[in-house]
Amino acid sequence: MRLCDLYKRGCSRMKAYGFRHGIAAALLGVFLLAGCEDAFKSQEPENLENFSPEEIFKKAEIELNKKRYDQGAQYFSEIERLYPYSEWAKRGLIMQAFVYHQGKKYDESRAAAQRYVDFFPADEDAAYAQYLLALSYYDQISDIGRDQGLTLQALEAFRVVIEQYPESDYAEPSKLKFDLAFSHLAAKEMEVGRYYLKSGHYGAAVNRFRVVVEDFQTTSQTPEALHRLVEAYLSLGLVSEAQSAAAVLGHNYQSSEWYRASFALLKSKGYSPKVSGTGWLSKVYRQVVKGEWL
Repeated sequence: MRLCDLYKRGCSRMKAYGFRHGIAAALLGVFLLAGCEDAFKSQEPENLENFSPEEIFKKAEIELNKKRYDQGAQYFSEIERLYPYSEWAKRGLIMQAFVYHQGKKYDESRAAAQRYVDFFPADEDAAYAQYLLALSYYDQISDIGRDQGLTLQALEAFRVVIEQYPESDYAEPSKLKFDLAFSHLAAKEMEVGRYYLKSGHYGAAVNRFRVVVEDFQTTSQTPEALHRLVEAYLSLGLVSEAQSAAAVLGHNYQSSEWYRASFALLKSKGYSPKVSGTGWLSKVYRQVVKGEWL
């Protein structure tokens, strides 16, 4: 059986189950049918006022299957315009968000998803709309050398999915992407801290690495941050702080390369890891290692 026939059979079955499954059928068709045209080959759709919403939806699906996302989005938008307040309009709106995202038109995708959440906050597909909204930020996160405003917006949008739709299918992938975006922010702090450390601006470097240890301690960046603190504090002549950083590192990441490097560095100068004083690292050690929070 050809893929197109399989898709048609699937759509007919989905249609029998209602609008929710119809959306699933539309999304299924995107991946079953392969198109070769450019993603956004825009042209004005014909006059659609004499077409039913189902007919327009089918036209949109055809464009979507050919990966002509802009044209497909226009058809879905026409459904919303010509048949407002209908189930078809609601369905067309969520499909606009999806299609624009497929075509990497993230601003348009986000706008459609936000409208869906605003108009239908209690609908079952609201979780998916919020997830698409978050993805519109997340998929634009570039290398750590650039401004991380989009990362912060992605974190906030994923947090909404996790907290407001905890039972949805999108809660778990949102948690995963939240953690990745969170680690991305920590990596940005590390990049800046390394720059300051290499440039001899040790105080500024300490401030960056401290942010990672205090605010991003669940990320994979923490072991290196503690080691860089050992380096920076030794360069500043603050031996007890360097020893405390190494002690925290050794307790939590004793088998890591970063602890071995810190231990060797301290040993070469006649010191060993130990916690002393009342500085912020001593507080971290008491709280995290000894459980003394008061």
